[in-house]
Amino acid sequence: MLNKQIIKRTIKTAISDIIAVFLILLIMYLGIILLGRDYINSLELLLNTYSIVRTSKNETNNIDLKLDVQKNKLIEYPEYGTKYATVEIDSIGVNLPLYYGDSLDILKKGIGQSTASWFPGEGGSIICMGHNYQTMLRNFGKLQNGDIIKVTTDYGEFNYKIYDMQIVKETEKDKLPLQKDEEIFMIYTCYPFNNVGYTTKRYVVFAKPIGQEVG
Repeated sequence: MLNKQIIKRTIKTAISDIIAVFLILLIMYLGIILLGRDYINSLELLLNTYSIVRTSKNETNNIDLKLDVQKNKLIEYPEYGTKYATVEIDSIGVNLPLYYGDSLDILKKGIGQSTASWFPGEGGSIICMGHNYQTMLRNFGKLQNGDIIKVTTDYGEFNYKIYDMQIVKETEKDKLPLQKDEEIFMIYTCYPFNNVGYTTKRYVVFAKPIGQEVG
């Protein structure tokens, strides 16, 4: 008899959960239809806030990053998933944390850096990416040649001037040159900017160094 009661309660709980999920999905669907992109941005902001709170304990570096200016190479490197810098673009009001790595969890919190690229000051390609949420890179399309991107790391400040913007397909890897002979800061987001869901195009900004303060 006791087992039957447990089974009944379990079934009722499962049905309640299913109904609750259905209602949430219905509300989200109606919100998308009635309120459009702003509603989606609000949901994204809530998810981002949750993600930041949930992972904030694992964000800091455990090492003191330093650049060997003679060799153009970091003496030690940050662990994957750690925040080691901030990215500021005053012309569009961007001030975001920069993390080493490009996982989905990282991109919920800020800007991610490809692990195949170099670090500021090392003289090679720096490839970064971020979502085009309203609180992230939503105004990326308003950037112009000559705008400045400032990257403040644990070991110094680096400034880059934008010289080009391109729309590329995600499969066109050659459009983001990965090389160690010239320092180029590249950062991209999904395109078009108002797209909902997955897209195969990327809006890429290219910038070259104009000054640095190491120390």
